[in-house]
Formats: sequence, C-alpha cells, structure tokens
Amino acid sequence: MRTRCVLMLAGWLAIVSLPAWAGTDWTKVAGALGKSGTEMPGGVYRVGLPRTDLHVTLDGVELKPALALGSWLAFRTTDDMTMVMGDLVLTDTEVNPVMKKLAEGGIEITALHNHLLRAQPETFYMHILGHGDPVTLATTLHNALGVSNTPLATAHPQSSESAPPPAIERAAERS
Repeated sequence: MRTRCVLMLAGWLAIVSLPAWAGTDWTKVAGALGKSGTEMPGGVYRVGLPRTDLHVTLDGVELKPALALGSWLAFRTTDDMTMVMGDLVLTDTEVNPVMKKLAEGGIEITALHNHLLRAQPETFYMHILGHGDPVTLATTLHNALGVSNTPLATAHPQSSESAPPPAIERAAERS
C-alpha cells in the first residue's frame, strides 16, 4: 500500500511539473502567422522573417538579408499565457502602419531604432512584446506584417536535380 501511494504521488508530481509549453500547438500559431518556425530548446518557438524583398545598400555595397535584414519572432508559453518578443525590420514607410496594427492588437512596441546609418532604403528595427493567447498574438502579428512587404511565405528549396551546382564546383570544372 505504501509503495503504491508513493508511486501515485510520484506520477502526480511528474504530471503537474510538466512545462506549460509542452502542450502548446505551434502549428496553430504557424497557421495564424502564415509562416512556420522552429521549436528551440526551453520551449521557445522561433520564426525567422528575413527581408528578402529589400535591396538595401550601405555606401554602395548591397547587404544580404542574413547579415542585417533578419526580422524574427520568438514565442514561449508560461504557466497561463504565451509571450512573444521580436525584432521587425521595416522601411520608413512601413513603420507607422505596422505600429498601428500592433497597438490595435495589444502588442507593445518596446524600441524603434536604426542599425544601418546611411543605408538606402532607410530601414528601422522595431522591437515588440506581447502577452496572451498564442494564436491571437500570431493573428495580430500577421495582420501587422500584412501592411508591410515582409515575405511570409515559406520558401521551398529547389530539388538537387534542378538546382545549378555551386559556383565553386563550376570553377573547378573549368580548370
């Protein structure tokens, strides 16, 4: 009897101590946002939103999106709600419409600044913070990003049969 009580107590403690994020269905968040992400350690769901639509130059040099134009969102569920934080790369004409949509949906703007002085077009970095239902947060973010040109579609990689060989392989073939 004592062993059974100890086992039942241990089982109950194991269930109660499961992290809150273990039950979060991130596919619903991805559906509402319009872009899928990656589950990271610690229960964080991260969505990368590189601004591949922008052609930004700094002192005549074109910047790659991976270098300085990477928007991102990170979701994490706690005991009773989900928190989202992120950094959105926006052009000067996108800032106000995106900010308005975020505010309407209850997401805070915690910073707005510029990383790239002298860049053309001018880009801004908007830090955001929100708390609440994960799907509601994702829907608000989708609506806000929808008034910008931020690409939300997930890129489909080319198959290896149709993709051209890397430049280094083509150069090796010529020598």
